[in-house]
Amino acid sequence: MNMMFLQELFNNITQRDALLRRRQPETVTPDHQQLVNACHKLLESDGEASSIALASRALAIYQRLPATEKNSFFDRLITDFAADPGPIDAAYTAYREARDNPTLQRLFEASEPRRQELFRRLNLASDGTYELVKMREDLLSLLREQPELKAIDDDFAHLFGSWFNRGFLMLKRIDWNTPASILEKIIRYEAVHEIQDWDDLRRRLDARDRRCFAFFHPAIGDEPLIFVEVALHKGLPSRIQPILLGERAGESSAKKAIDEPEDADTAAFFGISNCQTGLRGISFGNFLIKQVVQELSQELPQLKYFVTLSPVPGFAQWLQEQRDDEQLPESLRQSLKGLETPGWHQDKTREEPLKSAIRPLAARYLAEEKNRHGLPLNPVARFHLGNGAELHRINWLGDISEKGINQAAGLMVNYLYVLDDIERNHENYTAKGTVACSNEVRDLARRARKLAKGETTK
Repeated sequence: MNMMFLQELFNNITQRDALLRRRQPETVTPDHQQLVNACHKLLESDGEASSIALASRALAIYQRLPATEKNSFFDRLITDFAADPGPIDAAYTAYREARDNPTLQRLFEASEPRRQELFRRLNLASDGTYELVKMREDLLSLLREQPELKAIDDDFAHLFGSWFNRGFLMLKRIDWNTPASILEKIIRYEAVHEIQDWDDLRRRLDARDRRCFAFFHPAIGDEPLIFVEVALHKGLPSRIQPILLGERAGESSAKKAIDEPEDADTAAFFGISNCQTGLRGISFGNFLIKQVVQELSQELPQLKYFVTLSPVPGFAQWLQEQRDDEQLPESLRQSLKGLETPGWHQDKTREEPLKSAIRPLAARYLAEEKNRHGLPLNPVARFHLGNGAELHRINWLGDISEKGINQAAGLMVNYLYVLDDIERNHENYTAKGTVACSNEVRDLARRARKLAKGETTK
């Protein structure tokens, strides 16, 4: 009863403070110095109730800052809320002499930037977690031009890694009976295949051969963190348009949508969308896939295959770079010339030569081309391969939408999740950079090497 009374008291204080803020005139725009002062007061506070109110007030000031003032506030976080060198030096000297756990702990505490404690205290406010996620979103937009702000991002990533631990996340199935406030967010956040309207959303959620799951965090309420759309299928799907339109045409009888969920042998993840930009780099997508696999396996134990039908963003740009390379063999350059013709994918005379050249090049791009960190160039490939999937099949004209043609020459990819192989694939990828591939993809990559030498292939 005492805890309930205290919690109610804290909530009343926060709500009263929010009400007072709403009554203040909004015509006066605060500046970053006011926020800095509010943050210092928050760090100096030693009472939980007052800290909640101060945290709420500080976040309210931040929300009203113009973009330039937010930038100035981040600069002050670097200078005014860093770790103090004096205590670090003293703690390090003590540790060098004693080399025991107590002095090591004091060194850890002295080395922690004051920003981290500030963020912890800001998190006390109602909706504090979500507001800090939005604050990091603002910060991420500045990092390219101001790399010195990365120290702040490191602090956010450190704290978010704990706050958004898998143990705090809740998996919920999304269907047509889900509250409209959440469904509206699914429409807004869909990042892979745009949802056109409510009818489009209903096609994806209400059919018996569809499933959708999302991760939520108790501190963020009905804001989804990430969600995945699933199509139940007979055989591995190769094209996205029949799935998006709810059509049964366009797939062979062995690879089609099903009449009843129990008829399916394949669960195809065709859309995985991260909803919160401020949580970029905080990895819980792998947990989502693994838990969805478990949920589907329990509901439909006859399922044999768990695959994605994934886009290949960036491939068309990489392909253009290869075409511009003067060392590209003339024979291959001529094979790719058909890409210059609008609507080439609807012309069989141009499509077949392009297919013979592009699929091998795509295998090379996905399996062999690496970035400066030794990882695959393609971000979707990095995600699924890092989660232990296999690069299984490259689907020609898998996405013939304007976006699919422009970003990937119409290609889509099946990444296959074999439960018994996931851990081994993940370990080989992490330790050696090994890309798990099917024999079909390996053969295509081998053909790409021959094409690069001007050799003919069959």
